[in-house]
Amino acid sequence: MKPESLNRRTFFKQSAALAGCAVLLPIAAPGSRGHAAAVKRTAADQVALGRTGVTLSRLGFGTGSNSGKVQRDLGRQTFERLIRYGYDKGITYIDAAQSYQTFEWIGGAIKGLPRERLFIQSKIPGQPEDVLDAIDKHRKAFDTDYIDSMLIHCMVKPGWTDPFKRVMEGFDRAREKKWIRVRGVSCHSLPALQTATASDWTDVHLVRLNPQGASMDTPEETWNARSDASHVPDVVSEIKEMRRRGHGVIGMKLIGDGAFRTPEEREKSIGYVMGSGLCDAVVIGFKSTSEIDEAIERIDRALAQV
Repeated sequence: MKPESLNRRTFFKQSAALAGCAVLLPIAAPGSRGHAAAVKRTAADQVALGRTGVTLSRLGFGTGSNSGKVQRDLGRQTFERLIRYGYDKGITYIDAAQSYQTFEWIGGAIKGLPRERLFIQSKIPGQPEDVLDAIDKHRKAFDTDYIDSMLIHCMVKPGWTDPFKRVMEGFDRAREKKWIRVRGVSCHSLPALQTATASDWTDVHLVRLNPQGASMDTPEETWNARSDASHVPDVVSEIKEMRRRGHGVIGMKLIGDGAFRTPEEREKSIGYVMGSGLCDAVVIGFKSTSEIDEAIERIDRALAQV
């Protein structure tokens, strides 16, 4: 037998043996520790927002702590540098609102950044007389052709989809004009959250979530609820239904609206939210580079343990 024939036969035997071993090797299921080890997940990942077809960074930069006063007190230049610092760290999701004191600063903060890499979410309060004009003001303030996600802001009323039908239709027209990509609601009570879950209109939910129950949605129609962990299961139940329906879910109040002042409290909350798999992304209000670094470190560590 020629040497090359022997080599060929040996090659096929070795290949067959390796193939057999490969069949016998266990394959880690998605979400298992083996899968997580193979694919490292981080705060900077671009993740899918439900079934909307839109992506955003897993961690977002909140610009509305205490209605934006916390960020406003930094001064405009420091605020802009902080947004840029977050962007350099992979935070491409910026969360804004018409009622935040930082609203007029967003355009300057994102100027020069690649627009296609950003996910900008903003919010409109109440029921403006001209909904399209209200949305256009956001486009002009941010100096952008479109807003990635536009939300009805701070809803507390049950059955809100009926009285807000005109506003919802205005959002629909804006989406047809490509002024917004997806639409949704920011809820601040359990009744409002339940209405949002049941509505097929809702693409995106901005939901308050932490295991301590700080500033969580309760059965009362209140904007700023006291800490009560007993309501966490109710919120979790709603979020699970949102996800079943393919809605996008973004978690907020991970730091308990600033109430979690100890490292242990922040670690507990971030670990819980990242481990729960309930949210596509989360948003945290920042006032310093060290807070950004800490949040990224805690999120990355929590994800590595899932």
